[in-house]
Amino acid sequence: MWPPDPDPDPDPEPASGSRAVPVVPGLRALLPARAFLCSLKGRLLLAESGLSFITFICYVASSASAFLTAPLLEFLLALYFLFADAMQLNDKWQGLCWPMMDFLRCVTAALIYFAISITAVAKYSDGASKAAGVFGFFATIVFAIDFYLIFNEVAKFLKQGDSADEATARKTEEENSDSDSD
Repeated sequence: MWPPDPDPDPDPEPASGSRAVPVVPGLRALLPARAFLCSLKGRLLLAESGLSFITFICYVASSASAFLTAPLLEFLLALYFLFADAMQLNDKWQGLCWPMMDFLRCVTAALIYFAISITAVAKYSDGASKAAGVFGFFATIVFAIDFYLIFNEVAKFLKQGDSADEATARKTEEENSDSDSD
């Protein structure tokens, strides 16, 4: 998928009796792989992007337009992480702590969506504000699920590292006690 094939086949031979479908390799390189989009992380990022965009549109059409920047930023950040994960940029740019950035993005998004959704539903009476609040509550749930899953992955990773460190420390301790008894 990425990087794109440097020598794409310019003339794929169509099967007999079927119409030739034009292949656009340049645009396909921008699309995430189907396997990633079908994974749990891919579906969560798609849901976050979709709900953020719908919430943004609702806030644009409502009297609570002061809240439209938060869904717009979360939509753009969710799209960035969708393509970063799909293109495996976390493997290419190892200087960044991707799980921590994703975790902080999800935690702040859940908190901000929760706060502005309560305000939009309670303070404004127009239908678009109420719809934005409802979609914001759904987005809060999706972001909360995402940060819960990220937290569990990071905790499991850290626990594995701690158990390996403890085993090494015990082994060193046993070796030191054996050498002291001689």
